[in-house]
Amino acid sequence: MLNVAIITLNWNRPADTLEFLESASRQTLKGSQLVVVDNGSSDDSINQFSTHFPQAELLVNNANLGFARGMNTGIRQALNKGADYLFIANNDTFLAPNLLERLMDQAQQTRASIIAPVIFYASQPQQIWSAGAGRNPLTLEVIDSWRDQPGSSLGSTPYPVDFITACGMLVERSCFEAVGLFDERFFMYYEDSDFSLRVRQSGRQILVDPLAHMWHKVATSSGGSNAPSERYWMARSSLIFFRKHAHPSQWLIIGLFRMGSAIKTTLSLLSQGKTDALRAYWRGLRDGWKSEQNP
Repeated sequence: MLNVAIITLNWNRPADTLEFLESASRQTLKGSQLVVVDNGSSDDSINQFSTHFPQAELLVNNANLGFARGMNTGIRQALNKGADYLFIANNDTFLAPNLLERLMDQAQQTRASIIAPVIFYASQPQQIWSAGAGRNPLTLEVIDSWRDQPGSSLGSTPYPVDFITACGMLVERSCFEAVGLFDERFFMYYEDSDFSLRVRQSGRQILVDPLAHMWHKVATSSGGSNAPSERYWMARSSLIFFRKHAHPSQWLIIGLFRMGSAIKTTLSLLSQGKTDALRAYWRGLRDGWKSEQNP
C-alpha cells in the first residue's frame, strides 16, 4: 500500500483547520497520515488540534514563516517518513469524501507527477474557483478559462495543464526529489506558479481530474481579496517570480504587460477608495524588485 500524507498549514485559524481535518479524516481512501504545520500561531490552535485530532502529526514553527517555508516543514517531514504521495492543501478548504481515492487512482493510471482536483467556491459550491490553467510562453502569465464556470463544463476525463494552485494538489514523491520543494523566497503567493513552471520545465506532467472536488473559502489567510496584506504579498511575489523566470528576450513584453497590470490595479483600488491597499501594493512592487534573487 502506498503511503499518502495530507499536509496543511495553520496560522491563527483553528476553526478552519479543524473543518479541513474533519473532511480529511472522512476520506474513503484509508490510512493517510495527517500533518498539520502551525506557523507560530498566537491563539490556542495547538491545544485545539491536540484535543480534537490527536492522530494528526503536529509540527510547530516558532514564527509565521509564510506559506512556502511553512509548508516545506511538513513536506520534508512527510518525505523523511517515506511518503510516496503528498496531498498539499490550504486549511481554509474542505474535501469531497472520495477526493484522495480518485486522485490516487488517476495518479496510478496516468503516472502524472501532479494531479489536482477541481476547486469550487465554498460560498458558491457549484462555481469553479480553480481548475488548472495554461501559461502564455511570452508573458509567463497563467491562462485561466475555467474560473466561475459550472463544474459540469469540464467533462469527466483528466486533462493536462501548465499551472495548478497549491490550494490543493497531489504530488508524487519523485517530483519533489527531482525539482525541489517550494521556493522559500515566496512568503505568500506565486510559490505554486513557480513550482508548476519548474515541474513542466522538467518534462513532467500535471493533470486535473474534473471528478475530484474540493471547496475553498478564498483569501482568508491574507484578510480577503484586495486587503492590504493580500495586495502587498501578491505584488512582491509577482516581481520575484518574473525576475526569476523571464529571459532577457522576454523583458520588454513582460515589462509592458506588468506596467499595464499595475495601472489597472491602481485605478481599480482608487475607484474603490482602498488607499491603504494601494500603498501596500506599490510597497510590494518595490520590495519585490529589491529582493535578493539567490535562494
